Amino acid sequence: MLIPVLIWYFLFRYLPIYGVQIAFKDFLPFKGIWDSPWVGFKHFIRFFESYYFWRLIRNTVGISIYTLAVEFPAAIILALLLNEVRSRSFKRVVQNVTYVPHFLSVVVVVGMLSTFSNARYGIFNQIIKLFGGEPTFLLARKELFKTLYVFTNTWQNTGWRAIIYMAALAGINPNLYEAAVVDGASRFRQIIHISLPGILPTIIILLILRIGRILTLEFHKILLMQNPLNMATSDVISTFVYRVGILEGNYSFSTAVGLFNAALNLMLLLLANRFAKRMSETSLW
Repeated sequence: MLIPVLIWYFLFRYLPIYGVQIAFKDFLPFKGIWDSPWVGFKHFIRFFESYYFWRLIRNTVGISIYTLAVEFPAAIILALLLNEVRSRSFKRVVQNVTYVPHFLSVVVVVGMLSTFSNARYGIFNQIIKLFGGEPTFLLARKELFKTLYVFTNTWQNTGWRAIIYMAALAGINPNLYEAAVVDGASRFRQIIHISLPGILPTIIILLILRIGRILTLEFHKILLMQNPLNMATSDVISTFVYRVGILEGNYSFSTAVGLFNAALNLMLLLLANRFAKRMSETSLW
């Protein structure tokens, strides 16, 4: 059963690493990867000195931290709340309602967002008008882009990501809760002193993995939400790589930018794992 997975990873994750060398070359398609001229760190220096560098870093890091701060704890909170629900039928309904958005296409989600934020008939603007505000096309407001991206992501993925925490909570010894009830502990005290410590190793592992790809944002969604009016806050490293590499054909330059992004993610992963290992007994290695 493991062989197809290993083959897939080798073909689509490890084999393409061979092409990373074009980040250090002026790639010429008619010469191929190996015979293209070597230029060293030329494309990296070009990126670091470009006008867009700090804007891309600021937007990518800002959206990533915002997403981590909202989306990551949301899944934990949902799992803890569902764990306290005693009605199985109600819990099943809530789980289904929160899981379903994960299976919606990104195109559908952005289409819904565009419709809801329409200046004339969108539900968001109808609510704004109820409170005396001025209707506007929300996706055109650059200061709202990060919030719209993060909270639609949270709505779509929280239920799905809560599954693993629910599984971890199911593995906690029920005798601990019974002993806490005997000692007079409230529901809140049980969550703080039993549930949270019980799933803490799972939280740490998932947090390390999340930090390891913190700069890898959902490219397709950002690209679909992007427009000339919000470009100042929506342009991130992945969309820049697509625009420069695919649309403009600067393959070496875009590969250098993508490699820089991957190197930052790897560095953050190593730092997060080392910090977790020092502060607790849980780490990836």
